[in-house]
Amino acid sequence: MPFPFRASKLKDTPPETLNWRLWYGVFVFGLMGAARGLDEGLIGTSVTQFSFISKYGLEDPSLTEHEQANLVSNITSMVQLGSILGALIGFYLTDKLGRLRATMELCFLWVFGIGIFMASAKRGNIGMVYAGRFIAGVGIGQTTVVAPTYLAEIAPRAVRGFSVCMFAGSVYLGIMLAYFASWGSSIHISNSNQKQWLVPNSLHLMFAGLILGLSFFAVESPRWLIKIGKHDRAAQNLSKLRNLPIQHPFVQAEIIDINDELNREREATMGSSKLGLVKELLFVRANRYRIMLSVMSQILAQWSGANSITIYAPRYFAMVGTEGQNEKLFATAIFGVVKFVSAVICATFLIDVIGRKRSLYIGITLQGLSMLYMALFLVIDQTVGDKTIVQSPSQKRAATGAIVMIYLSGFGWAMGWNSIQYLLNSEIYPLRLRAIGGSIAMTVHFANQYGNSKAVPTMFIDMTYYGTMFFFATVTFIGLVWVWLFIPELAGRSLEAVDAIFDLPWWQIGRMGGKQQSNTVSEVGLQGDEKHRPETVESVSKA
Repeated sequence: MPFPFRASKLKDTPPETLNWRLWYGVFVFGLMGAARGLDEGLIGTSVTQFSFISKYGLEDPSLTEHEQANLVSNITSMVQLGSILGALIGFYLTDKLGRLRATMELCFLWVFGIGIFMASAKRGNIGMVYAGRFIAGVGIGQTTVVAPTYLAEIAPRAVRGFSVCMFAGSVYLGIMLAYFASWGSSIHISNSNQKQWLVPNSLHLMFAGLILGLSFFAVESPRWLIKIGKHDRAAQNLSKLRNLPIQHPFVQAEIIDINDELNREREATMGSSKLGLVKELLFVRANRYRIMLSVMSQILAQWSGANSITIYAPRYFAMVGTEGQNEKLFATAIFGVVKFVSAVICATFLIDVIGRKRSLYIGITLQGLSMLYMALFLVIDQTVGDKTIVQSPSQKRAATGAIVMIYLSGFGWAMGWNSIQYLLNSEIYPLRLRAIGGSIAMTVHFANQYGNSKAVPTMFIDMTYYGTMFFFATVTFIGLVWVWLFIPELAGRSLEAVDAIFDLPWWQIGRMGGKQQSNTVSEVGLQGDEKHRPETVESVSKA
């Protein structure tokens, strides 16, 4: 059995369920996280390449300092702007087309947009840069709805955290590869050659093509199939994913839970329209709490400063004294390795073992302390970026500490907010609302990331470097208190069992929700409960 360190978590899960079909789906849809990572890593380093700067006039002397910062932020944030639209339409397309066909559609937009962006190199047309990156963003934004939804729906509850966190981990696979590609091109391709940034950006096309090709062989989500009334196919797909016969109690229990939840939702909403789903989200008390979790987790995560470091990493390393373009890009590449390894460790060892909240506590604390150190360092040593001033040995050691803190903040982010902001929203919503709930969460995610990407270059000017770091540290510690008060522990629960937690009074959900007892068939078990044990798929289809 894989992952022996989770043996206690898997004691009620048949070993057959952890099979190659499940891991294939986890790999394909988890790999979609690389879409965001590639963009954040590539555009953040591309705007520092001399060939890119000269082609698009990023350091045009006729522009003021604020105008130059605005031009850079427009380029870097355009994918986030497109991703807002992608996340908004993601819930509709995910439910209308299914998880697999929605994947094929978003890959097409991703490739088409990046193609326009790269074609702009011939003319130096900034309008093509904006248009291409916006279109690509529409596709990339949908990945954050489609992939976590699919992963949460196909995974057994014992490994659901691991499976969804593969998406979060792939964000940093993309970032790491992007950083190293940019570093390698800066060494081996001359500054005057446009290939210096075109070659790294071709990673977009490679990953989109790979995901598109592999998705043809993945298994459609059984939960979505049941939702649209295709019960026979849903049972067959669930049997494939679990590597168990359709009549096996584990498979039957899971189908019963899905049907029961869907029937309860249909009775409550009486077949309402898409507008009815929005009303249900807004006027049902438990759903308002879910939306609060979605919105606040995205706001606090995005303004904790971690994504600004990812996108503007070379600038952060220059801020704490790293000199030379190649040296900054190399330090940035190592930062990508740290984030990727941290995300893998978190997904493999922590999320399903120590729980969601403990991972958040540790990660946010590490990130907050790192931001605070960098802020204090920049207050005390305001000459660190001045090449004309020789630094003392103590100043150099403090600067080295600041570089270490940049790496430590990446570890804390990967362990904390980065994993939870996807996992939380894939777990808290019932099946009927999962796609639209995830879409709202990711719309808020990209709206805040767009605002953050736009604001940071100007914040560095108006608030100073250390003022910006103090701001991020403050938001991070506010997030720590909010997590303690409001986020429930969901580790080890089936998706259908999560509803019981949100029946509690709102002030108890965050602190007492993890202790709430569940009564779903898949968690209680079929033994001794013969009246719920269907013998055939037909009996389940009528449930």
